[in-house]
Amino acid sequence: MYSDKVIEHFQNPRNVGEIPDCDGVGKVGSPVCGDMMEVYIKVVDGRLADVKYKTFGCGAAVASGSMGTEMVKGKTIEEAMKITDQQVAEALDGLPEEKMHCSNLAADGIRAAIEDYLSRRGGKEGAGKGDSEVEGGG
Repeated sequence: MYSDKVIEHFQNPRNVGEIPDCDGVGKVGSPVCGDMMEVYIKVVDGRLADVKYKTFGCGAAVASGSMGTEMVKGKTIEEAMKITDQQVAEALDGLPEEKMHCSNLAADGIRAAIEDYLSRRGGKEGAGKGDSEVEGGG
């Protein structure tokens, strides 16, 4: 039913947790169906320097959060915004059709965190909080 990659990312998830001083957070899912995900991002020089997630959901949701965060870490904001649920599922060597909504949590959570980051910055892409010295010259 599940690929070896799904099982590996479920049993050994990457990037689990929170970023206390995050630059953006995305909360997605539905408490009614039980699948929820929060994605935290730290942006440095316009790239996702750190990405973490927490999820309440099935094994496929855990694996999708793990894979999705791995896929975007180090990417530019623009690159990370383009991640799709299909790309997350393909990176996991597929998910059963009834679990595809779980990969949506990762992609949607990442985009929601980036949108939060952009809204905090007035919609401007660019440097994160850690870059004030670079922007301000010291």
